[in-house]
Amino acid sequence: MSRVIDQSSTSPGVSDAVRAFYDRYPYPRPIESLERYGQLWNRESRRADYHLFWPARSYRDDFSILIAGCGTSQAARHAMRWPAARVTAIDVSATSVRCTEQLCRAHSLKNVQVQQLPIERVRELGSSFDQIVCTGVLHHLADPDVGLAALRDVLKPDGAMHLMVYAPYGRAGIYMLQEFCRRLGIPATDAGIADLIVTLCRLPRGHPLETLLREAPDFRQEAALADALLHPRDRAYSVPQLFDFIANAGLTFGRWVKQAPYSAQCGVVAQLPQTSRLRELSLVEQYAAVELFRGTMVRHSAIVYRSDGPSGGRELSFVEDPCLDYVPIRMPDTICVRDRLPPGAEAVLINRSHTYTDIVLAIDALEARLFEAVDGNRCLRQIVEDALPGQPRRFDIGRQFFERLWLYDQIAIGTA
Repeated sequence: MSRVIDQSSTSPGVSDAVRAFYDRYPYPRPIESLERYGQLWNRESRRADYHLFWPARSYRDDFSILIAGCGTSQAARHAMRWPAARVTAIDVSATSVRCTEQLCRAHSLKNVQVQQLPIERVRELGSSFDQIVCTGVLHHLADPDVGLAALRDVLKPDGAMHLMVYAPYGRAGIYMLQEFCRRLGIPATDAGIADLIVTLCRLPRGHPLETLLREAPDFRQEAALADALLHPRDRAYSVPQLFDFIANAGLTFGRWVKQAPYSAQCGVVAQLPQTSRLRELSLVEQYAAVELFRGTMVRHSAIVYRSDGPSGGRELSFVEDPCLDYVPIRMPDTICVRDRLPPGAEAVLINRSHTYTDIVLAIDALEARLFEAVDGNRCLRQIVEDALPGQPRRFDIGRQFFERLWLYDQIAIGTA
């Protein structure tokens, strides 16, 4: 299953300190079972996930995936989610590789290969991939630009990359405590972490880290605490910095994995006195402004493509009639709530993966009929004709409603 590559010699961009850190404190915390995770995935949830990355492609499940910086369980999760896919996983930490192998053996996952290899040397695999997943890794490299450029080189021309990096404003409290630890010389040892947990319990009320401690219960686990506060290397990217980072690597932005929190058309941001002014800006400037308004984003998760790859079908438009051929697929985290509703609402749609409580979509009786008709097979035209027969302007109503569903991360769209 694995091939350990000798890293005893110095390699550009490979940090002995970072490798030793993760060997001692593997992250996320190793787990023994993925049974509950496996129950979350069926063909419909996989189709929704697939079409987030490739709206214009016909669905397939036998593609190639690279998990770049796999940690202790991410590669096994993808191998379980996509049993027909070919999963390759790399990580700089021998401990993470060993934990991944153990988890794969425990679940008899035969479709994954694991190697100890830094991202900067990913070309040594001698392969290219349909999908690359690199989340929570590049911001720890000595030179993230080198790492992202290396990943771009092994992404197929029509491939897609899931990229996640830290965001600065929501992590202000983390960076304050990181500096606190540096000034005091707090070591990344079991004793140092135990003392740090006691200190965190005594933070003053209103400290910028207080909310994160309250909302992230795993934060007081050793591995999570060490990763957040005692990591030897950590940087963050604002929205403009992220777009520069992507462009400099020869990549282009596709969409946010969860786009509603960034949208000027969703939640509280759509109701501000400045919303009309905000929507006059370019999309990148809108995203940058919304990041500043929300103020608590701790990470950015984006889907990106090669700049020289085919661009057809990546951008979705609900303005013209061709969108009536789109096939909507419900996102697996979507729930429909029908009690304690706002006035005039038939239901409220919530994507449970959203962390902002204003990102909810109230729908009326007519819209509820459209939503209930989404079965993952019929296109918008068929849904509108069946759910709203004889309704004046029914296709205009349908286009506008399904665009809102898409913006609020309630559906994915297949166009092929």
